[in-house]
Amino acid sequence: MMLFGVNFNVYYLLLIRKFAQIKGNDEVKWYVSIMLCSAFIIAVNIMPIYRSFGEAFRYSFFQVSSIMTTTGYSTADFALWPMMSQIILVMMMFVGACAGSTGGGLKVVRVIILARTAKRAVRKAASPRSVFSVKADGKKVDDQTVHGVLAYFVLYMIFTGIAILIVSFDNKDFVTTVTSVIATMNNIGPGLGLVGPTGNFGDFSVISKLVMSMGMLVGRLEFYPILVLCSPYMWKKS
Repeated sequence: MMLFGVNFNVYYLLLIRKFAQIKGNDEVKWYVSIMLCSAFIIAVNIMPIYRSFGEAFRYSFFQVSSIMTTTGYSTADFALWPMMSQIILVMMMFVGACAGSTGGGLKVVRVIILARTAKRAVRKAASPRSVFSVKADGKKVDDQTVHGVLAYFVLYMIFTGIAILIVSFDNKDFVTTVTSVIATMNNIGPGLGLVGPTGNFGDFSVISKLVMSMGMLVGRLEFYPILVLCSPYMWKKS
């Protein structure tokens, strides 16, 4: 799961032996680092539940890999894990896998650009006359790309918020309501609460199921293609 959450271009670079480009790929570095660090922290957190650290790490690594790559499998009821572990897993639901892979979520490259854009804003506030740029893979990211990522993130959060509000009319508990939307939007599979690994989405109303179905489509195809398809300008006769 971890290997195929990587951008498929990386495997092409392996085939043509462009190892230097792989070594300088920020997204792969962040992806592997986020996954291993999350698995390690969760393993430490859940170690009292299991017989050894090795067993705890095996469960945590499988679950983090499954959630980040939006594969949908589970080997443990992580809804029963300590709260810190559950929160980390929810964060991984948002992050997702690499761009150019079959995984869903925001994508690691967008997280990198968002983090570095925030860093640039802080540095710019501290030194207004200085010029700072956002870089990825050692190259400057143009402002149009940065603005596109920021716009996508805003759309993502607006849709998530509206979907949560609509689903909340079913009067499920807070954890179930929020994670059901997050899990479906990011194509994760199980969430937490009633939609955890041992639960399902069957008790939700028809409207909530339609909203979550739309969330799955938007999360897989991403917002821009859907918005363009639904835009009146797309269908306006020239």
